[in-house]
Amino acid sequence: MESIYTKLRERLDTYSFGFPATKSGIEITLLKKLFTESDAEFFLNLSLKLEPSDDVAARLNVSPENVKDKLEELASKGLIFRQESGGKVRYGAIPFMHGVAEFQIKRVDRELSSLLQQFFKEAYNRNIADNAENFLRVIPVQKYVEIERHIAAYNDVEAIFDTNDLIVVAECLCRKHKTLLDEGCGRPIETCFMFGSMAQYYIDNKLGRRVEKGEALRIVAEAQKAGCVTQPATSQNPTGLCNCCGDCCAVLGAIKANPKPSEFVFSNYFASIIQDDCIGCEACKEICPMEAIFMNDAGRAKVNLDRCIGCGLCLMTCNYDAVKLNEKPEGSRKSVPANTRDQMIQMAKKRGLI
Repeated sequence: MESIYTKLRERLDTYSFGFPATKSGIEITLLKKLFTESDAEFFLNLSLKLEPSDDVAARLNVSPENVKDKLEELASKGLIFRQESGGKVRYGAIPFMHGVAEFQIKRVDRELSSLLQQFFKEAYNRNIADNAENFLRVIPVQKYVEIERHIAAYNDVEAIFDTNDLIVVAECLCRKHKTLLDEGCGRPIETCFMFGSMAQYYIDNKLGRRVEKGEALRIVAEAQKAGCVTQPATSQNPTGLCNCCGDCCAVLGAIKANPKPSEFVFSNYFASIIQDDCIGCEACKEICPMEAIFMNDAGRAKVNLDRCIGCGLCLMTCNYDAVKLNEKPEGSRKSVPANTRDQMIQMAKKRGLI
């Protein structure tokens, strides 16, 4: 008989990056760490469509009070999504990522960190790399945006913050769980931003804190200075914005493991070095999260375009104006989905689910 956890794995495999099976069965061990059997059974009665608790109770023919209590319990554990708007509360299932995994920021311990790491290495990194461009996109450092003001607003960190009344910052699960395994990179941890209903979920469940635009911009600037790549969700009105490093981040780490990261990331930019201005200090090489910069025989920096993801960190760190960030040719630029729904549809199509 198929176990409840196998059914749960199969359901999660239809969402976002999926949730693949492994030879070792580590994915089932991970699910058992996160979900009780009762949690798993209840999750399977939900879908991504948000609905009131009374509707869930009517469908299951269960007491509305008991259903609401269980939904609130699952939301507090970070196992489902909860949205409150206009005095009405609705609930729905969530993907493993972004969703269940990130919502464990308060519950994560060394055991969970170890399980996550094994699962990612065995199977999940492949899923992430194959679908990364539909999940997060790279936008250039603010220094470039200030120079090139014709850039679209959804590629401008400041403009993204301007369009959101509610900004919440939270700890990065990737860097936190690596730190718990004594593999941390030492970069700032409180660097992940949420907006709108996602931000409200983080506040309601004490997963993050509200910040104003000025503090948000300072956090981004410090993260970029430390070598983090700014990545909002791949939509024009993102519900989140991360500042990721090549050492800890699940997405960048999966991309970095490939010989041609540029083919796996959503970015419309690439870096180049002005050879006459380069003094060979190697600052750009040291900060590059994809190891895309090398020194040529003349001792000057060069960019491996197969590895460059156009984040612009090299531009930020160069004190000699020897780095230039370029927009890709018009025919090779990618368009950003209008909203999260379109983003998820594109991901589902790429995975062959629709």
